Amino acid sequence: MHVVHVGNMANKGTQALLKSDIYVLRDVFNGNVTISVSTTDVEGVKQLNLSLDAVLPPLIDIPYERADAYTKKLKFTRTGVKYKVFALGSLILMFIQALMSVCSAVLVKLGLRGFYRADVLENMKNSHIVVSCSDENFKEAASYLPLNVYWVLTWWSMLFSRTWDILIAKFLGKRVVMFPNSIGPFRTKLGLLFAKLALNICDFILVRDPISYRVVNSLRIKSPRRLASDTTLLLTGTNFTNFNSLSHPWIGVSPGFYSHSLLKREADIYITEHAKALDEVIERYGFYVVFLPHYVSGFEEDDLEVSKRMLQQMSNKKQARIVELGSVEEFKAMLENADMVISSKMHPAVLATSAYVPVVCIAYDQKQVGYFNRLGLDDCVILIRDVSKDNLVLKINHVWNNRKAIKSSLQRKIPSLKADLIESIKIALEKSR
Repeated sequence: MHVVHVGNMANKGTQALLKSDIYVLRDVFNGNVTISVSTTDVEGVKQLNLSLDAVLPPLIDIPYERADAYTKKLKFTRTGVKYKVFALGSLILMFIQALMSVCSAVLVKLGLRGFYRADVLENMKNSHIVVSCSDENFKEAASYLPLNVYWVLTWWSMLFSRTWDILIAKFLGKRVVMFPNSIGPFRTKLGLLFAKLALNICDFILVRDPISYRVVNSLRIKSPRRLASDTTLLLTGTNFTNFNSLSHPWIGVSPGFYSHSLLKREADIYITEHAKALDEVIERYGFYVVFLPHYVSGFEEDDLEVSKRMLQQMSNKKQARIVELGSVEEFKAMLENADMVISSKMHPAVLATSAYVPVVCIAYDQKQVGYFNRLGLDDCVILIRDVSKDNLVLKINHVWNNRKAIKSSLQRKIPSLKADLIESIKIALEKSR
């Protein structure tokens, strides 16, 4: 197996998705499988020690990730002119890489050694199936966030890179299975073109939420498909005891938003309203608040910085703290012990609900709404554009006061989703062999 479309390991959700995909692949084939991976974060994946056959770069680098790497190396900011120059240069380089990968793929198909990323192409050629890693690889926006020039170019470049991997895999005669992905929304004709091109040549598509499933059906994709669920439901935690010093009830808070997706004023309001809401529920219920940053990139507006700013604005600072965790297993174990979780990111919510912990979901995208809809917990969701102190407090009150019923509902539905997920992956792989 060769797994493509693996993102950055600074995101614990991406870690969880990759680990869960690798786990289920080994489980389906009873361990009798070799797995290689193409990723934008080679060193990050290697540090996970997943016993992979090879960890390789993608065929085409994603411009913003390449620019980020230079930014960290050369120590300048994302807001400066240098970053924009590197991002533009990386965007131009993307098309040069596409041309080189085609020429190199022709040589590899003829049995010769490629001159560009030959190891990636050889692993594709020698694999039985190419797997598009679970995530959100085919979309053009976050449903409930505004779209600006930065994010239009970012989504286009990601779509182009993802589509190119699938095109080259098919050129090499490989069957392609898309593991559970969120798909859509699409806001331009170019985005729709890339998506239709890639999805139509997949041999099987697994979709992880009902809204994305409706999007695929609306595109009239010919490829066979099936509604599954998020593969991180399969992730297990660890015997982590950092939470033993916490007195109950305590709530885990995983805040954040896409960098540069909100104007400075909007981001300031978002942070201030969270701080006010947390202060009120601390005073009402005696909560202890634990901030659990999910995406720690080292750049401005990552989850750690957002957590620090929220904590700084709170009046009840003594009833709150920030906990940074190394592995996603530790992160999950921490969430499992919480009495309630408030998350504006997808995977803290999935990991918590998989352990039957009630969640207030602040949704920036349809994938979150679709997941909670499938759980029958629409009342636990608040859209990011509706966030205010009063709205947050109302939602926290609802979830806390109904926590026993929510937990009972999760105990009924999560095992069923897990079983169906494993069965869906088995069907997709079997029909693509």
